[in-house]
Amino acid sequence: MPILEFKMPKMGESISEATIIAWLKNVGDFVEAEETIVEVATDKVDSDVPSPVSGVITEIRFQKDAVVGVGEVLALIDSDEKAEGRKQKAEVVETKTVTLSAVEGQKPTTDNRQLKSNQDAFISPLIISIAQKENLSIEELQSILGSGAEGRLQKSDVFNYLKNRKYPIQSKPTIDNRQQSTFQKPKINFVEGKDRIVEMDRMRKMIADHMVYSKQTSPHVTSYIEVDVTNLVNWRNENKEEFQEKFQEKLTFTPVFVQAVAKAIQDFPMINVSVDEKNIIIHKDINIGMATALPNGNLIVPVVRNANEKDLVALAKDVNHLADSSRNNKLKPEEIQGSTFTISNVGTFGSLMGTPIINQPEVAILAFGIIKKRPEVITTSKGDEIAIRSMMYLSLSFDHRVVDGFLGGSFLRKTGDYLEQFSPLTLEGGI
Repeated sequence: MPILEFKMPKMGESISEATIIAWLKNVGDFVEAEETIVEVATDKVDSDVPSPVSGVITEIRFQKDAVVGVGEVLALIDSDEKAEGRKQKAEVVETKTVTLSAVEGQKPTTDNRQLKSNQDAFISPLIISIAQKENLSIEELQSILGSGAEGRLQKSDVFNYLKNRKYPIQSKPTIDNRQQSTFQKPKINFVEGKDRIVEMDRMRKMIADHMVYSKQTSPHVTSYIEVDVTNLVNWRNENKEEFQEKFQEKLTFTPVFVQAVAKAIQDFPMINVSVDEKNIIIHKDINIGMATALPNGNLIVPVVRNANEKDLVALAKDVNHLADSSRNNKLKPEEIQGSTFTISNVGTFGSLMGTPIINQPEVAILAFGIIKKRPEVITTSKGDEIAIRSMMYLSLSFDHRVVDGFLGGSFLRKTGDYLEQFSPLTLEGGI
């Protein structure tokens, strides 16, 4: 009987595990080859995983919300030619399968370390990696109450604990130490019948964890400049229709922003780095992440790779493709990985400026505010005059561990200069 081990697929270079969102098939169900049978998620993107063969599912080893490593067996599929005819017979396997398979993602082995203070939870590989990075002992982990399903320890539990952790680090901290704090959590006034409670969805929880982690990790400093983008605005207004007709691509401001940032990074490469403990990793590739709003209000960061090697037409194609894929939930895992610097167009929502939070493990993020026409004093051959100009604020948040004021300010000013001195000369064949 040919039994196929259906494994967690590789989701990208840096992804080692994923969370099961939902099974679309049950034990005993017949599936066609290439039919989606499970939805999984990483901290970056949701993905549908299809069956590689046709057959009957005889065992499911991990249930919803389980965190599963790449390459681990998710289920068994009987791919025998007569499997479809045995579909009804296979249903009797389900009771046994539930007993042998994982409960809330826990494999039927003795390898999972149980928390003494929480008998229904286990320490996932993700929690272990965080604990190792933050020098948390197993005893310290056992003192943290889990808020996940069946009391499972989640990233947010560990980060919340670290936020209030006492220093210097103790090898075996006790619960009493944490209870010595005199801080009282502010009471939330809830009016029954008027107010309502909405649980965060999975993506919002991960965004919240990522933002808290970033603020805990990097001492944020934000600098601002104002730039005159009148020439850029006029050029786009005059050429956007011809651009779309010639290149079959919509011309927005975003590819111009990406181009300006990529050029400025080439001038100041130490802004294109990551911090690993006491080491600085300088990235050769310039991969620009674009913070993009999804229809449900959440955010995702698709990546324009090697932005410094592309002209404006190629950048427009990349930007439009990534934006459309984001809105339609069709981004591939590799399209949201490997960014080395991130931009956020807060002007899209009418914001004058913003104070963006760094997208870890990067060391800076640049926000573009709304473009507004204002009367400005400009210098002409006739002297100072007042003219209507299109003005925009840029705000750069940077990690002060490795980016000082000189580097951050110089990079920001250079980006502004490229926008003010915009020229379409990089277009293939002109326009």
